[in-house]
Amino acid sequence: MEYIFNGLDQEEIKNIVGINDENLNLLEELYDCGIVYRDNYFKILSDDKELFSKFSTHMDYLVKMCKTDRIDHDLIKQSFIHINDSEREYINSETLAYSFNGRPFKCKTANQYRFIKTIRNNDLTFAIGPAGTGKTFLAVLMAVTMLKKGEVNRIIITRPAVEAGESLGFLPGDLKEKIDPYLMPIYDSLDIVLGHEQKEKLLERGTIEVIPLAYMRGRTLDEAFIILDEAQNTTDKQMLMFLTRLGFNSRMVVNGDITQIDLNIRKERSGLVIAYEKLKDIKNIGFVEFGPHDVVRNPLVETIISRFNID
Repeated sequence: MEYIFNGLDQEEIKNIVGINDENLNLLEELYDCGIVYRDNYFKILSDDKELFSKFSTHMDYLVKMCKTDRIDHDLIKQSFIHINDSEREYINSETLAYSFNGRPFKCKTANQYRFIKTIRNNDLTFAIGPAGTGKTFLAVLMAVTMLKKGEVNRIIITRPAVEAGESLGFLPGDLKEKIDPYLMPIYDSLDIVLGHEQKEKLLERGTIEVIPLAYMRGRTLDEAFIILDEAQNTTDKQMLMFLTRLGFNSRMVVNGDITQIDLNIRKERSGLVIAYEKLKDIKNIGFVEFGPHDVVRNPLVETIISRFNID
């Protein structure tokens, strides 16, 4: 059974096949059968009509995307997983924003797309899932986008200073020097989106604040985009304190991985877990759950997460 590439030039076909047939090799792995490539078609070495139908639908999507995007392993794997997903067509179709050097940012998984939609449509969004799924980066990207559009006046990003086997009191330096290492993933995301120079200017002006969670107490934040990262390490009291900072015309995003809680769970429950239990059915509060298949780092990361039974 053959899938014919209609309306594609050789460069576009090469984009699908990949350098040294690397994309073709991945497709063979995903469909568990041999696939032969000729000048204008793929021949799938299987008599399974259902399998070929799935393959054809998958290829229709890749053919559409190859005209505007580089076809890489992430795109192939995610489109394979979400072949029958009603939102599949939109995963990579919308450019969310551009970096300081013109790099376009697009969603790579259906759940990333749902995360963006949920942020747009709700005052408060919770994103729960493993590392490498893009929770922090996409939240920062949306915050910067809304700031540039004038939809918010400032960005506040925070996280609890809790790590396994470490204490701030034992670290050298003043509070900023102690807390900055905990905030590096946030600074990295800001650098990618804004560039280092622009990031430093906005931090200096106070347009962007990156602060420890303890500094949020007593504040009411109007016209702001507020992000709480590593929320699994908040207590119930800290989570309540943070959520009640939400002011008028503001957006709030809470990110965390409930499988990576560094609190002493015998003494206190994670505020993220409690929020998930108590707030899930409230209007204008959205929840998005990521899984190992949403990991967009090195493919080994997804395997490692699965082997550790984090799902």
